Amino acid sequence: MNIQESLLYTREHEWVKIEGEEAIIGITDYAQSSLGDVTFIELPEVGKELIQFKPFSVVESVKAASDVYAPLSGVVTEVNESLKDSPELINHSPYNEGWFVKIKVKDVNEKDNLMTAEDYKKYLEALD
Repeated sequence: MNIQESLLYTREHEWVKIEGEEAIIGITDYAQSSLGDVTFIELPEVGKELIQFKPFSVVESVKAASDVYAPLSGVVTEVNESLKDSPELINHSPYNEGWFVKIKVKDVNEKDNLMTAEDYKKYLEALD
């Protein structure tokens, strides 16, 4: 399982990369693997306010439809338009080309509610 050291994680298998006041959000390698082939993604509009741990997107795959939860609160500044035509990017590159949204972070201290890569590894081991 690919877990990126520089990211923070949620129990619902989202990742976030914080860069100053901006954050990039996606789903983990574990999540995309569990979903199987992603066939559709519903992304929020630019300007939508996300609230930490509340759903903001839906991913549909050959196996199921799943909500995606915001790891941090903030306002969407950009969506990954490539996913509309090529949702399989989530499977092929969940940490790079398969990102979902960029947000302007409302409260960076919310990161204290997230897991480090090491914590996330332990969390996944406990699921098995």
